[in-house]
Amino acid sequence: MANWTFDPDHTVAAFAIQHLTIAKVRGQFNKVGGFMSYDPATGVIHDLQVTIDISSLHTGIKKRDIHLVSPDFFDAVKNPEITFRSTGCEVTSNRGRISGELTIRGISRPVVLEVTVTGPVKLPADFGGETTIGLAARTTINREEFGLDWNVALDGGAVMIAKEVEITLDGEADLEE
Repeated sequence: MANWTFDPDHTVAAFAIQHLTIAKVRGQFNKVGGFMSYDPATGVIHDLQVTIDISSLHTGIKKRDIHLVSPDFFDAVKNPEITFRSTGCEVTSNRGRISGELTIRGISRPVVLEVTVTGPVKLPADFGGETTIGLAARTTINREEFGLDWNVALDGGAVMIAKEVEITLDGEADLEE
């Protein structure tokens, strides 16, 4: 079993949510850290832990970013991080599911991530010589279960933003030696 640390320069957490019932709004968090225990020979992940810095939120619209880190949504002053800690893994042959606890706004709920691991790849010495793997993970959550319940009612019974949020994590992790 080997331990792998996520490379913050090559790891991003992102989200997509339906806005006005007609289009998806997307955003990402650019400061993501964590590690995983993974055996490339068997393709089995034994542990995955991820920490996301809410202050690194970027949607491309400054006014939206300010609102999202406010108490209406993430309340970044009181809750500066989103975390995921695995509780069980069903990953073999580089694909599978990881169960765990997702914590947003201090509220923890069980979620299941669909994951794919790629690699490992040994970088040339000119680029550091590290051995690196890739991890792609995705899930969908009900944001209201995590206290993210701000919304605005629209004519006809619709609301400004949907409850369901698609979450993705795409990253590279380096072998700890």
